[in-house]
Amino acid sequence: MVVFPNCKINLGLSVLRKRPDNFHDLKTIFYPLPFYDVLEIIQAPVFSMNQTGIGLDVDAAQNICVRAWQLLQRDHPQLPQVLIHLHKNIPAGAGLGGGSADAAFLLSTVNKKFRLGISHDRLAAYALELGSDCAFFLVNKPAVATGRGEILEPVSLDLSAYRLMVINPSIHVNTGEAFAMITPRDDGPDPEEIISLPIDQWKGRLVNDFEAPVFARHPEVQAVRDKLYDAGALFAAMSGSGSTVFGIFSKEVPVPVFPAGYLVKVF
Repeated sequence: MVVFPNCKINLGLSVLRKRPDNFHDLKTIFYPLPFYDVLEIIQAPVFSMNQTGIGLDVDAAQNICVRAWQLLQRDHPQLPQVLIHLHKNIPAGAGLGGGSADAAFLLSTVNKKFRLGISHDRLAAYALELGSDCAFFLVNKPAVATGRGEILEPVSLDLSAYRLMVINPSIHVNTGEAFAMITPRDDGPDPEEIISLPIDQWKGRLVNDFEAPVFARHPEVQAVRDKLYDAGALFAAMSGSGSTVFGIFSKEVPVPVFPAGYLVKVF
């Protein structure tokens, strides 16, 4: 069985407080985009996993897809062995949720392929063990995310009338290190309220709390955002903890050109 895990962007991201479990409460809008990895799961005599595409700086045994499989196998020992093949197109450490998407798609695909009958709530609990934004990809529709990112409420948001541009300047931002640079604030702007405004009024209101520290450490990322605004973007921002930046354009406005070596996608 072959599936295509997609990425997401964050529209605003407020880090509210550090919790007793050392995670952070946050509020953001997750918006899915059609930029895909490829995940294949085949029944096999012994378990194995291989990966092609973008390389990951992680031991195969620690790959999030392997960890997702192990969670299922822990509670469903009757599962047969499988070969997992992952072709990575979505860069890691980019704020696009690519690894979380891979894990969520593995959970849901194995559940379907082997008829395990696992409920959505139980799949979401597995997903939360793997990553704070992992459960979103079980829903995969625009949503307001609170808690660690696992509490999801649908939001009416459709950007299909616009052109979206996603740029990654080949910089890896470690999520843990990014959170260490943040000073939480309960009085941050509410992304859900702001997205009800016209998009050309989001600038200066819809804020990602990770932007300032990441821009200070990686000025190339800020330069991407500034170039998008210079080219006529209605709104531009960094996604998640970085380093990917996206811009929202009217379809009549040509998108800018970025240097070779940058990953650029236009939707």
